[in-house]
Amino acid sequence: MVSLPRPFPVLIGVCLLALASCQATASEIPAPIDRPAEPGGEPSRQAETATVAPGPILATAFNPGAVQLTLQPITTNARQPTGIFSAYDGSGRLFVLEKAGKILILRDGQLVSQPFLDITPLVFSRSSEQGLLGLAFHPNYREIGYFYVNYTALNGDDSVARYSVSSDPDVADAATAAVMLAIPDPAPNHNGGNLVFGPDGYLYIGFGDGGGGGDQFRNAQNMGALLGKMLRIDVDSAFPYGIPPDNPFVGSPRVRPEIWAYGLRNPWRYSFDWATGNLFIADVGQNRYEEIHLQPAGVGGQNYGWPIMEGLHCFPENRTCDRTGLDMPIAEYDHALGCSITGGFVYRGSAYPAAHGGYIYGDYCSGRIWALYLADDGTWRQVQLLQTQLGISSFGEDETGELYVVSIDPSGIYRLRFE
Repeated sequence: MVSLPRPFPVLIGVCLLALASCQATASEIPAPIDRPAEPGGEPSRQAETATVAPGPILATAFNPGAVQLTLQPITTNARQPTGIFSAYDGSGRLFVLEKAGKILILRDGQLVSQPFLDITPLVFSRSSEQGLLGLAFHPNYREIGYFYVNYTALNGDDSVARYSVSSDPDVADAATAAVMLAIPDPAPNHNGGNLVFGPDGYLYIGFGDGGGGGDQFRNAQNMGALLGKMLRIDVDSAFPYGIPPDNPFVGSPRVRPEIWAYGLRNPWRYSFDWATGNLFIADVGQNRYEEIHLQPAGVGGQNYGWPIMEGLHCFPENRTCDRTGLDMPIAEYDHALGCSITGGFVYRGSAYPAAHGGYIYGDYCSGRIWALYLADDGTWRQVQLLQTQLGISSFGEDETGELYVVSIDPSGIYRLRFE
């Protein structure tokens, strides 16, 4: 196995935060059209808190009173961008995904005219939640040149493929395409699509529940299905992949050994905190609640509850449910504040010390950007940092830990500045 070129100290315990609640209509994740208009003139919401589950606390330097977020425009020339990623190879380049199937290089704030990779002929992107959705570079990318993409195939399959860079570091070799996973998906929504290498060097893949509404295909709690799950695979031991021996369900009858966690509706962006190894998962809700889960470093097997629960509430809310064994979110918000969560990153850059330790995330529909941070009293607290007019499809991190936000509608990429 290999390890990422970053430190990963000990894990922390999970605390619980319940945020505001009210009714709203159902919505889905990022769509390039028909995005609801942003609420106008609503003041920023201050931190809100509730009962805290016992557990050890990780001190954080995040200071909401000293953080004022502004956005620095980088480019509006990418077409329907769905993500921005670093190879962590020392080059300083960022790689921008276009929904239709291109990967572009952003160097010194400028998009390189020639795509790094163009797989448009392989990608189905007509539906709002389909297209080229994820990218991850091998931890040893500088030495071996492998990277991985997640996209919707022409037949609708949720597909993960490996590629190699060519002799030109700014151009991938399209002929090296090697499909590793192709999962039939019964509906065009809830595809997940993110790819992230963890501190253990394994590849984590989040898939949605197969679409429709209310988990109508019964995938999220079905341990024989890969949809509605977080997978953890070993890309180094075999092709298409090997199974890490410490995956939580290895050897369990009628359970797919790739499964790392389950009970997800649509994990639209998740990331590791490089200082702790904890995994933050943003899961898009259905009718009323968006949620964030914290998975302690190195601990798998969680059931995140969908469709038994939506956020901290039974689903649907007019019934009772058995919460035994379910892992509750550390935060939720209702559809008065937005309708489709977009997960981000814990800020670990050096440019803005007051923002250090804050988990930065947003909402596609409302354009709001928040920080979630662990206060001194052990509660998770949310504070709104900015109201934008963006359709936030993703956040990104460069190799120095500075953060970016991606808007698919209107198209744009911005650097976050915590003044």
